[in-house]
Amino acid sequence: MIDRSHRLPLARQARELGISRGSVYYLPKPVSAADLAIMRRMDELHLEFPFAGSRMLRDLLRQEGIKIGRGHFPGDAAAMKLLYLVLNHAAQEWKRPPREWTEAKTQFAVIFGERFVI
Repeated sequence: MIDRSHRLPLARQARELGISRGSVYYLPKPVSAADLAIMRRMDELHLEFPFAGSRMLRDLLRQEGIKIGRGHFPGDAAAMKLLYLVLNHAAQEWKRPPREWTEAKTQFAVIFGERFVI
């Protein structure tokens, strides 16, 4: 794929492959140790209870004191970023875009509780 030692510049190689130049330099953010521990425990529970769905796994984890759900975010910044992206997309695509963020921020505050400050 991309060969950093090749005589062609990286930008040209990326263009030839049809990928963005930014993806050539992208380094993924490592998963935190806490998230890895939760994923490991979820795998163990799934092996123990193969019939368990997402809600049952969530309840089993909550019994162990691990609060996680379908709306799990790694941090508040990710929630804000998602909010920004959703509203930005809505402003571009909808015929009547949202005029203010207050209603969406209120909804996120309800969903995330103390983790999301208005």
